[in-house]
Amino acid sequence: MKELNVKLKTSAILPLASQTVINLLLTNITIKTELMSVLKPHELSLEQFNVLRILRGQKGNPLNLQDIQERMVSKMSNTTRLIDKLILKDFVKRTECKKNRRKIEVYITASGLDKLLELDALINDAEVRVTSKLTIIELEELNRLLNKIQ
Repeated sequence: MKELNVKLKTSAILPLASQTVINLLLTNITIKTELMSVLKPHELSLEQFNVLRILRGQKGNPLNLQDIQERMVSKMSNTTRLIDKLILKDFVKRTECKKNRRKIEVYITASGLDKLLELDALINDAEVRVTSKLTIIELEELNRLLNKIQ
């Protein structure tokens, strides 16, 4: 794969599995950079944005920290810190679970929903830009192959 060798500035012959993994990692960086450029002016990280979208999907119902973490695209141990930052921005609120006082429930606020509404078109445009060189059939095949790897 000559393109990858040019990007890496190497003439080494890489095994196909290595080429694939490196290309996936480079693609991940490209996509993250594009999405972060949209979110940065709104002072949101990709992970915070992900939490807001997860909570919006609850349609007003709460989720506990463990459920949020399980649904996140990027699994991380600092979900509590993410929630704290979103609370400071008034995008989510945290309450004690009525059934189990040891559990914390998290809700999205009206301003969190407003922020997502503001970001929806911007994120969609960024996703379209990132995938614009691929046809619909190629995108479907790419998704099929990526799901197979996962």
